[in-house]
Amino acid sequence: MNREQYMERLQHRLKRLPKTDYERAVAYFTEYFEEAGPEREAQAIEDLGSPELAADQIIRDFAVENAAEPVRDVKKGFSALWIGILAVFAAPVALPLALAFGAVLLAFVLVVIALLFSVFLIAVSVTISAVPCVLVSFWLLFTSFADGLATLGCGLILLGAGILMTLLSFFFTRWGLHGMTCLFGSIVKGGARYEK
Repeated sequence: MNREQYMERLQHRLKRLPKTDYERAVAYFTEYFEEAGPEREAQAIEDLGSPELAADQIIRDFAVENAAEPVRDVKKGFSALWIGILAVFAAPVALPLALAFGAVLLAFVLVVIALLFSVFLIAVSVTISAVPCVLVSFWLLFTSFADGLATLGCGLILLGAGILMTLLSFFFTRWGLHGMTCLFGSIVKGGARYEK
């Protein structure tokens, strides 16, 4: 990696900083490379470390600096808040936080799928349990007409409810899966937009 590549990667990582802080950081690294000269460029890059780690350290330093200063105006306050947020995500805590967020999303998806599957199973079991009820009602019609008629009515209500629940569970499963797909698509698009 040469000086230009290093500075390009560093500037990419620092572009979310406020303009004045960004310019200060870039000026510092430019001056550092100019003092090192072309013959000690490789040594300077080795001393500075990777551009990503250097940018993370700069963001944390600016966050500490801004936290120590009293807020003079709203714009400066938002700037300090933004640097603080960037510092949190630049800290070594960012990877575990991202993993925890991914685990929570995975748990959410599994819970939704389990709920949809359980609703489907309940609907199918209600439909299946209605079939013997209807069959028994025909036998009861010949032994006790009133009992047979009541059992037939209950069986038909269960059969109708089971079929309706099965159809609704298919609808809600499709709707839920489509909603999760759109949600994750917007998350991925949002992440891709900020990486550019």
